[in-house]
Amino acid sequence: MTIIRARILGFCMGVRRAVELATVQAQKAAEEGFQLYTLGHLIHNPQVSADLEKRGVITLKQNYFEQIRDKGENHRVIIRAHGISPETEETLRDTGCAIIDATCPNVKKNQLKTRELSRACYGLFLAGESAHAEIEGIIGYASSAPFCETVVNARQARDAAAALYQTNSNVKTALIGQTTISEEEYRNIGDEIKKYFPNLEIVNTICSATAERQQALRELLIDADAIIIAGGKESANTRRLLLIAQESGKPCAMVEQVGEIPENFYGFKTIGISAGASTPDSLIDEIEKNLAEAQRRRGAKSLFVG
Repeated sequence: MTIIRARILGFCMGVRRAVELATVQAQKAAEEGFQLYTLGHLIHNPQVSADLEKRGVITLKQNYFEQIRDKGENHRVIIRAHGISPETEETLRDTGCAIIDATCPNVKKNQLKTRELSRACYGLFLAGESAHAEIEGIIGYASSAPFCETVVNARQARDAAAALYQTNSNVKTALIGQTTISEEEYRNIGDEIKKYFPNLEIVNTICSATAERQQALRELLIDADAIIIAGGKESANTRRLLLIAQESGKPCAMVEQVGEIPENFYGFKTIGISAGASTPDSLIDEIEKNLAEAQRRRGAKSLFVG
């Protein structure tokens, strides 16, 4: 078996920054005696969440304001890499806890651009998953917009644009995308909106890390017999990598834990490994080590039998 890693895979700049920041703060918490929290999962990866938990970091999920209210400056809260809305941040500050902002710089840039367009009275289309933490945060920056609709695909974009055209055909419009959306999806969404609003302003919001990992996967698909996408199932960019692999028609699997590698994958001649932007090096290394050890065991067994 030959194991090939994608040319680019794993942690992006924003995720690595957030994880390193949280790790440093966890060490300070242990030394100085304050409690450290993250507002939601820092990134969409179970291994990273488990590691932070072992370091004493508490992930706030529901009713988090009640859990930390009046804890004071001796408690600190890390804003996750996906960012939060201005209203949530204001409420968080009202609790009295110190805030550490680990929002990805690219996400922060999109948040501020959304605010700018909103205040300029643009009708906004947000391309992405409505329940995704990044989109939920960005929506909070669109409070002044006369129209704000989240669309996940070209069909939804067409329907939303048609509805807006019926009520306000002269409104200025802009399209902002979740940083992890694919370029093709974003382009198709924009094309549908332009049928109703030809002067649509399309903001370049896709993170280059997403496009780079997708292109590296496409290159990997040329040589691999089967593909493993390493990463968390809640990660949007990791799921998109899986879709690209599936569209190739080659066997593929998303692996969140090494035990999830399909048994038939050990029989392929060439295995390609790709990984989402929130996937730690440790998981990638573990998957490669597992495949290599399985191959050595099989080789030794064949030699003994022969």
